[in-house]
Amino acid sequence: MITIISGTNRKDSMSLRVANIYARLLRDLGADVKVLSLENVQVWTRGEEMIFIEKNFLLAADKYIFVMPEYNASFPGILKCMIDNSDVRNVWWNKKALLAGISDGRAGNLRGLEHMTAILHYLKVTVWHNKLILSKIKEEVSLGGEILKPETESLILQQIKEFLSF
Repeated sequence: MITIISGTNRKDSMSLRVANIYARLLRDLGADVKVLSLENVQVWTRGEEMIFIEKNFLLAADKYIFVMPEYNASFPGILKCMIDNSDVRNVWWNKKALLAGISDGRAGNLRGLEHMTAILHYLKVTVWHNKLILSKIKEEVSLGGEILKPETESLILQQIKEFLSF
């Protein structure tokens, strides 16, 4: 199973829209997928809600896709809190990850992807080399969650097809 993690807790985020695009494309290819939104969930301590998320979204996955917005040249702290409050050895060790960064600017959260890559390597997660950066996201994805440019969908589809065979 693949868990797609929308890496922010902001309401009505572009990250969740993009995560849902990944989920749709993966399901069209026959993949077993769950989307984990960090909106309205409590992950900053290891309480009941975090344990529920861990059991239903993280432990069951053998692969993860992180869709991460740019926050101050990195990624959101809520995502780091989720990782820090998980059972690191059982959730992350020896699993695989794919990264996609989004931003309103031109860099597509490139720095955040590199920060997350370093953290995932420390957690013994193998990160797929093809990291997609989606810059000027409002020109790429509509507020309704539709891809606005066919070439963007082609890039995402190429990335996930590679990841499925990884």
